[in-house]
Amino acid sequence: MFSVEQKRKISATVQQLLRETNHPELPKGEISFHLHVDGAAPWSFADILNNEAVINPSVNPWNERKL
Repeated sequence: MFSVEQKRKISATVQQLLRETNHPELPKGEISFHLHVDGAAPWSFADILNNEAVINPSVNPWNERKL
């Protein structure tokens, strides 16, 4: 659903938002998370992890199309 570039940008933004809460139970450094986004069609979805969890992001050519 999203390109690798878009997923990495979303991940960085979520990381920043979580960090800005200053919640005492959050770990130091990278915060581990899993965001699931449902698309408009039943088969359309995206799973977004924190950037450090994805060492070698794979490219799905369908998602890399520029709309």
